[in-house]
Parts: sequence; C-alpha cells; structure tokens
Amino acid sequence: MSTMTVQTAPQAPAAAAPSVGERLDRMPITSTHRTLTAVVGVGLLFDTFENNLAGTISQVLQEDFAFNGTTLKLVLASAFVGQFFGSLLLGRVADRYGRRRAFLINLALYSGFSLLGAFSPNAAFLIVTRFFAGVGIGAEQSLSDCYLADVLPAKQRGRYTAWAYTLAFCGVPAVGFAALWLVPLSPLGIDGWRWLFVMGALGSAVVWVLRRGLIESPRWLAARGRHEEAEAIVERMEATLPASARAARQPHPAAPAPAHQAAQAAPAGGRKGPEPVRQSGIGVVFQARFRRRTTMLWLFTTLSVVGYYGFGALAPQILAAKGYDVVTGLGFTAVSFLGYPLGSLLTVPVMDRVERKRLVALSASVMALSGLGFAYAGSAGWIVFFGILYTLVSNVFSTVSHVFLAEQYPTAIRAAATGLAYSLSKLSAAALPFVLLPVLDGHGPGTMFAVIASAMAVLVVAVLVLGGSTTGRSVDQD
Repeated sequence: MSTMTVQTAPQAPAAAAPSVGERLDRMPITSTHRTLTAVVGVGLLFDTFENNLAGTISQVLQEDFAFNGTTLKLVLASAFVGQFFGSLLLGRVADRYGRRRAFLINLALYSGFSLLGAFSPNAAFLIVTRFFAGVGIGAEQSLSDCYLADVLPAKQRGRYTAWAYTLAFCGVPAVGFAALWLVPLSPLGIDGWRWLFVMGALGSAVVWVLRRGLIESPRWLAARGRHEEAEAIVERMEATLPASARAARQPHPAAPAPAHQAAQAAPAGGRKGPEPVRQSGIGVVFQARFRRRTTMLWLFTTLSVVGYYGFGALAPQILAAKGYDVVTGLGFTAVSFLGYPLGSLLTVPVMDRVERKRLVALSASVMALSGLGFAYAGSAGWIVFFGILYTLVSNVFSTVSHVFLAEQYPTAIRAAATGLAYSLSKLSAAALPFVLLPVLDGHGPGTMFAVIASAMAVLVVAVLVLGGSTTGRSVDQD
C-alpha cells in the first residue's frame, strides 16, 4: 500500500511589526514634531549668537582692553577651541546617556560661563571664560542635528531641520543689531559689550528650562535596548494623529527592514548583510563601510568653516581694513547678517526636493564668488549687496550641511561620530584668525577671499566625488 504524501502550500510568514524607526519615518508631522523643532531652533539661536559674538565686537574689545594682535587672535580662537572639546565630550555623552541629558549639560555650561565672561576684568579672564562657554556650546549643532535626524520623518527631515535653522540664524543679525545698539552705550554704568554676554547667558538659561520637557529620542532608546520606553513615546506621538493616519501601528510587509535587522535575519549560506555597529569605540568610523563617508566628512567640516566663519567672524576686521570706523562697520555688518535667516528660509521649500550634496556644492560655489565680490567692492551699496548675498548663500550651505552630516551614521554612533567630525570644524575655526588675519593685514581682503575660495573649491570636489545620496532615505539605513 503506497503512502500518499500530502503537500500543503507554504504559509506566508506573518508580517513583522514595524520597528520604532519605521514608525517614526512613516509618521506625518505632529504637534510634538513642531514643538521640538521650535525648542531645538531656539537653542541653536544662542549657538549662532555665541559663534558670532566675539567677531562682531572684536574691534570694540581691541580698543577697550588694548589688545595686541596675538591677544585678539586668542580671544577669537578661545571659544572655538572650547567647542572642539565640547563636540568630542558631549557627543559621547549623547550616545551613552541620551540626547536630552546632553542638551541640558551643554546649555548649563554655556549659560554659566557666558555670564562670567560679562564681568571679565582683563583679556586673560575673557579668554578663559570664552573657552569654557565654548565647551558648553560646542556640541549644540551636532546634538541638534542628530536629535532632529532621530525623531523627524524621513521625507520631512530636511524641511523641518531647515525651519529649526531659520529660527537659529536669527541669532546672527540679533547679535549684529544688539552690538550696534549697545556698544556706544553704558546701561547702568556697564559697558555695552558686556550686556551682550548677559543676553546670551540669560536667554540660554530660559532654553534650558524649555528643553527639560523634550522627549528622549525613541531611536536612541531602541538602540540602547530600552524598547518599552521607545514604544511608549512613539505611541504617545501616534495617539495625537487622526484614526486614518495611524497605519504605522499595523504591520507593513512592504517596508524594507533596517540594515542591522536584515543582517541578523540573513539565512545561513545566504548573502551576508552589513555587520552590526560595534559601540566599543569611535574607531568604528574607520570600518570599510564608513571609511569613504568619514574621509568626506572630515574634509568637509575642516574646510566649511573657512568659508562660513571666515566672513562672519572677520567682517568687522575686513571693513576696518577698507577704512570704515567701528560704528559704521558694525552697521554694515548688522545689515549683512540679515542674509543668514533669509538663507535658511530659502532652503525650506527645496531641502527635500534637491539632492543634498548637489545643493552643498552649488551654494559653496556661490559663496566663493560673492566673497570675492565683497572683497573688491568699492562703495557702501556694493559692500552691503555682496555682504547680504554672501550670508544668504552661506546659510543655504550651512542649513543643508547640518542635515547632510547628521544622515551619515546609524543611530548607535550618530552623535559621537558626528561630534567627532564637528570637532575638526572647531579646530579649523580656532586656527582661522591665525591664518586669515595675517593674510588680511599683509595682502588685503582680495587675497584673503581668494584663500577662502580655494578652500571651498576643494570642499566641492570632495563632496561631489566622495559624498553619497541621502535625501529621503531613512537614517536607519547604512
């Protein structure tokens, strides 16, 4: 008697529940997204206020403390040296202890030492307080970029990050016009420039209070194995959506699994997926799969500040070299700084429609050309025109750069790896006064901006040749 074997059709595997990252990427923008974007943006406002403060009032400080050339360079460089250490240290804190906790530490440091700086009796005290304020504010941009990359949906990430930076860069004209108003005055018998430090300290203290209410990054919680906490936060965000928009709660087999999950699920003998990220050290950025982007990012961050801070920090010195007095120079600088928030605003409609690296390359090229125009401008009208054009385009460049950098590494190492890249930009910025001021003093604005243009040309080549496409991709993908 023969035995009949009954073959049943294989059952389709049950659809896996979407991960925390997938649910965040599919989610439409909620009130939580808008609130955290605004709070992050206000915190970044004080970062831009700080980064442009010493450069904006450099001529005033030089006269008040009778700086020599070396002391001026140290004052301009001290905050950036502090930011180098802050980027390294607080990036590691953010990956180990959480984005929210690192946010609170960095603002507390900045607020306290900026307030101390207002009472500086001499140049040495000012340099020290600027250094420690820099440690506090140093990780602000990289932390903000990583946090927004963690929590914003993939298709809206660029647009809402651009909104955060539009708010942030209001700090640049704010410091310009505040300096123009306060520097000639002595409210309550206190030098006007000292009130600028007080404004930065008190404003950041208010932001510290606001940031206590931020949610922790669900992606970070999930990456640390704290899945219940991550799920609870995502569920609270989804609960604010209309019933028709809660599809992210249901399994969705069509969605690709994150790279680290695909690697774990690969069948024996099948093609091996990407290895999981090891969190034992920052040396992971030199693994084969990250080496190309790390090389690009390090070149990018080192050179980008040459163009960006080369103008913002040295504009008053450039105008002094053209023969304008302190107050007139501050007026031109303040008006030119209006281009910063306008540039970020321009990126809002295009950020998620144009590939990031192409937008970086285009804006960097226009920066180089407008900088040369500013250097050779011979009248007040042309100075203001090229000044606004330069700052406007440089903030298209800056805003897209922040999104682009935060998209390069997976969640487990994002803050530390991005902070390491940012730290190189701080060292580069600290070196700028020692490199560009001698060129300005010895050869004039034209040669100085030729040096800046050359740096931007190398940056463009590095990004186009080594950079990958990131627009619209999940940050969970390698």
